[in-house]
Amino acid sequence: MQIKLSSVMVDDQSKALQFYTDVLGFAKVNDISMGEFRWLTVASPEGVEGMELVLEPMAFPPAKIFQKALFDGGVPITAFMTKDIHAEYKRLKEHGVNFRGEPVNMGPITAVLFEDTCGNLINLVQPSP
Repeated sequence: MQIKLSSVMVDDQSKALQFYTDVLGFAKVNDISMGEFRWLTVASPEGVEGMELVLEPMAFPPAKIFQKALFDGGVPITAFMTKDIHAEYKRLKEHGVNFRGEPVNMGPITAVLFEDTCGNLINLVQPSP
């Protein structure tokens, strides 16, 4: 058994695609019309081959409540790993990404939260050597 897809709920798929590709540097893998919404996936060029992130539309009303509760509570929806958190932090800040503080060493990891412009907090994490 393998995990090949993971999802983040987004309030606007077009806005999410722009952020995840133009700002984060992910590549669009699938963009298939599904009526009102799209089957929209991206992948990190540095990630595991074949692993895709689904930019999931919030068509289910309780999803909006759940997403807002996580965001307001400061709880990240997922985490992205990096080998150099300080360089990534600087690069993303230069692209206008809104961070919730600066990278903090937490023992086995260094981490910082950022907003994805689509209603989510993402934890940017670098494992300690």
